[in-house]
Amino acid sequence: MTAVTPEWETRNDELWAAIDDHDPADFRRLIADHAAVLGDDHPVSLFERACAWDSTGHSDKAVPLYDRALALGLEGVRRRRVVIQMASSIRNLGRPAETLALLTEERMRTSDELDDAVVVMSALALADLGREREGLSMVVTAMAAHLPRYQRSTRNYARLLVEPETA
Repeated sequence: MTAVTPEWETRNDELWAAIDDHDPADFRRLIADHAAVLGDDHPVSLFERACAWDSTGHSDKAVPLYDRALALGLEGVRRRRVVIQMASSIRNLGRPAETLALLTEERMRTSDELDDAVVVMSALALADLGREREGLSMVVTAMAAHLPRYQRSTRNYARLLVEPETA
């Protein structure tokens, strides 16, 4: 198994920056060829191939690759990204309860710069499950941290979306 090098990452970034310059099948082939340098069972190779399928409208082909990348020990920010993206793909396949379970576990596992993405994907799954107010509450709570003012009142409004006001 080949190691991921800075040069490999640079080329990978270049390919992704040019996604719109290629038709979907051509783009998937370019990513697959580039990922193959690492080996077919390298977690990063699997992740990048899954992303290419996912980004070109094939969640069904992406999920097994994401799952395999996780099973093989994908690490770092790509590990968090794989959970978010796989959850989104699972939701696209009509399985929002599974999506929500995966993201709930992820929220408890760690916290980083992708926390808001976890919240957004969770809120979409909640909406699919008919729990829109709960999803909106999550998003409003996450947004409160980014506001220059009104954080406290925003968090309270978010809470009141799901909890009855007490006297």
